[in-house]
Amino acid sequence: MEYFLQQLINGITLGSIYGLIAIGYTMVYGIIGMINFAHGEIFMLGSFIALTVFLALAAIGITFLPIVILIMIIVAMLCTALWGWTIERVAYRPLRGSFRLAPLITAIGMSIFLQNFVQVTQGARVKPLPPQIRGGITLLDGPGGIVVQISYMQIIIIAMTIILMTAFALIISRTSLGRQQRACEQDRKMASLLGVNVDRTISLTFVMGASLAAVAGMMYLLYYGVIDFYIGFIAGVKAFTAAVLGGIGSLPGAMLGGLAIGLIETFWSGYFSVEYKDVAAFSILAIVLIFMPSGLLGRPEVEKV
Repeated sequence: MEYFLQQLINGITLGSIYGLIAIGYTMVYGIIGMINFAHGEIFMLGSFIALTVFLALAAIGITFLPIVILIMIIVAMLCTALWGWTIERVAYRPLRGSFRLAPLITAIGMSIFLQNFVQVTQGARVKPLPPQIRGGITLLDGPGGIVVQISYMQIIIIAMTIILMTAFALIISRTSLGRQQRACEQDRKMASLLGVNVDRTISLTFVMGASLAAVAGMMYLLYYGVIDFYIGFIAGVKAFTAAVLGGIGSLPGAMLGGLAIGLIETFWSGYFSVEYKDVAAFSILAIVLIFMPSGLLGRPEVEKV
């Protein structure tokens, strides 16, 4: 039982990171019906920017951890937001009226470009970061020396995920921007006729998704302590899988899918073979989609005539 609870905590932590990345996929798809395959690289850029800021602050003598983390978050979100806006402006907006494969190919090209850009500028070797937030809370001290513990870093990740999810849900449901996003999701042409600036709304959606990916990238860096130029591809595929599993286009579905993928990977690694955790995740995705083609919380797509 103690081992199960520990794996549950680890799975929720990993799933929270996947969920934050998956929100970017589902927001873009919900509005323009396209998959931003460069989104995983935005997550990777967020990690590298956060590491660069950390090293720069340490070099000038700023070591007070709360201030350092706050600056890392702000700078990473601003930089990745700029990248998100650039990707939308360069890779998506000119091809929005083209055939559907054109922006997909462009997004894959942007993903490869960002991977190689980071590899050339930062090197191919992994970049380590010593643990910055140590310690935790012991929840259960079971027989046989098995201890159930939640680290302070895990608490921060889970709490930040809940805060960000709540904030974005309020933005979409209560603000003018949220109403414009929902209008564009239903019918972009009609929204434009009613005075909604569709181009600006779509750009802001990319910016919001990229900012969340930056937070996920910074938390990944602090949690695992090792990053490289390839983590964006792996995490991006997992997050995209989470978005599809939860129901592409649904924000709660993206979060639910991320938690599901994280729990599947963690429990499979803990009780079976770690080499086949990805096989288990994708197999469950296939099974769910057979019986629920729209995902766990997705809505069937209605064709407008």
